[in-house]
Amino acid sequence: MNAKILANKLNTYERLMRLDKPIGILLLLWPTLWALWIASNGKPDWIMLMIFITGTVLMRSSGCVMNDIADRKYDGQVERTKNRPLAISDLTISEKSEKSEKSEKSEKSEVSVKEAYLLAIGLALLAFCLVLQLNQKTIFLSFAALFLAFTYPFTKRFLAIPQAYLGIAFGFGIPMAFAAVTNHVPAIAWVLFAANLFWTIAYDTEYAMVDREDDLKIGIQSSAIFFGRADVMAVMICYGLLLILMLGIGRFLVFGLYFYIGLTVAFILVYQQYTFIKLRNKANCFKAFLHNNWIGLAIFIGLASDYFFK
Repeated sequence: MNAKILANKLNTYERLMRLDKPIGILLLLWPTLWALWIASNGKPDWIMLMIFITGTVLMRSSGCVMNDIADRKYDGQVERTKNRPLAISDLTISEKSEKSEKSEKSEKSEVSVKEAYLLAIGLALLAFCLVLQLNQKTIFLSFAALFLAFTYPFTKRFLAIPQAYLGIAFGFGIPMAFAAVTNHVPAIAWVLFAANLFWTIAYDTEYAMVDREDDLKIGIQSSAIFFGRADVMAVMICYGLLLILMLGIGRFLVFGLYFYIGLTVAFILVYQQYTFIKLRNKANCFKAFLHNNWIGLAIFIGLASDYFFK
């Protein structure tokens, strides 16, 4: 394999794993860091921290590969996803038969499904090797996390709000973090889990608002379709529940000024989200989705600062 072919293959794998679009890693990472800081009383073990950060990157990448495997027959029909490595053209069989062999080859995906499966499994195994460095309870929870990550892509076929299932999958780093640090999962972990669930529904509904027209055509379910004209209100309610639950966590853990400054910044950013999505412009809805990174960061900085200055 020459250098050019290898470079093209690596580029394809990078896009398949979405390493060129790190927003998903960050949205998965922030709630995991919230949990690690709370579980460790603001002093996480650095080796454990690196295990969770690396594991987050690996599992998000593996989940993206599985998502593209599951959606390969749909992605070619959606404007935003038609250039993904596994996307298959939506040409009919009769149309394909009229094309030359050379043209048919150009319609094939950039990587084989077998390669994609091997990549997804390999990434998941690497993540599991990291989890094996932790305690038995965390290892047990990792199997549930793996099941959720690998099955989420298929829920878009039958669940009215697959974003809720994604929220469960994206939040499983929270109980795992508490289990790794304290060897049990307290009630506060599940409150944090619920806060993250509502946050995920909010930002992934914004994401789904971009694809709503295409999803309706191809029969894919999404919260944007389910909520209909109440989509903006539903998103803002979910953001509100995130902030209320985080406020409750702050009061229960007796956080101080820094935490509430962070939460206030998050509130301002949530209002900005409303200005982005209120007219349902696709570009602005996607911008809103991307800006959720700053909400997660604001909460983390406030939380971590509170522990640091205590």
